Amino acid sequence: MTLAPVTTTRRPSTKGRRVVPRSTLTKGSGLALGIAVLWFSILVLIPLAVVVGTALAGGLPQFWNTLTNPQTLAAILLTLGEAGLVTALNVVMGTIIAFVLVRDSFPGRRLLEIIIDVPFALPTIVAGLVLLGLYGPRSPIGIDVANTRSAVFLAFAFVTLPFVVRAVQPVLQELDPEVEQAARSLGASGRQTLFRVVLPALAPAIAAGAALSFARAVSEYGSLVLISGNLALRTEVTSVRILTYIEGGQGAQAAAVATVILIVALIVIVALDLLQRRIARRG
Repeated sequence: MTLAPVTTTRRPSTKGRRVVPRSTLTKGSGLALGIAVLWFSILVLIPLAVVVGTALAGGLPQFWNTLTNPQTLAAILLTLGEAGLVTALNVVMGTIIAFVLVRDSFPGRRLLEIIIDVPFALPTIVAGLVLLGLYGPRSPIGIDVANTRSAVFLAFAFVTLPFVVRAVQPVLQELDPEVEQAARSLGASGRQTLFRVVLPALAPAIAAGAALSFARAVSEYGSLVLISGNLALRTEVTSVRILTYIEGGQGAQAAAVATVILIVALIVIVALDLLQRRIARRG
């Protein structure tokens, strides 16, 4: 009796290859995704494409000349610089405030919760009027920063305060304190527990809040037009510069400034996302 040889089929090795996950979209989900992409395109992608196209319609020389104009360049540098400083401040102070609201109980906590959301509900021009009354020439506390770079920083800080707080707070509430206690019981110091356990868990929320804070700051207009004075080469920000171009019938120049702000905002958002992923992996 002769036995047939046993043949084995060797599957090709997938080592080193990227495995592409199979789509699990149903017909209904696919239809919903298509509608969502279409709606997103109408509201965001197409208008942004029009702005970029308008900025480049006059050619690269005109685009470059617009950006190197001393008044425009000063507005861009002021806006990005102050927005970056405010975002860094919000990351620190917003995280601290979130910790206080979640981990501590004290009289007036509910009131503080409401006050934090005031910049969300307050019209920006009203916020500018409030800031001018409190920190302007007739300041009741004797602090006058009107028509200075400090006024721009103050206006940005006021309108962006809630973003990091509200992004971090719900994540911190869901973070199990027993994880921190376990780390301490295994010999980790308070600093090690903070940087190796707590902050990696909060990194995505902090990055999201920082991205929203930066994006809101670079686009702010209403809260600073009164207190900053809109002085050319000193306190004029990009939103005011764009409006000036539009009022002067220079749509291509306005679109050029808007395109630069858009590109910088996208770079910052991507950089923050990569940073939080790296922190989360190290944690």
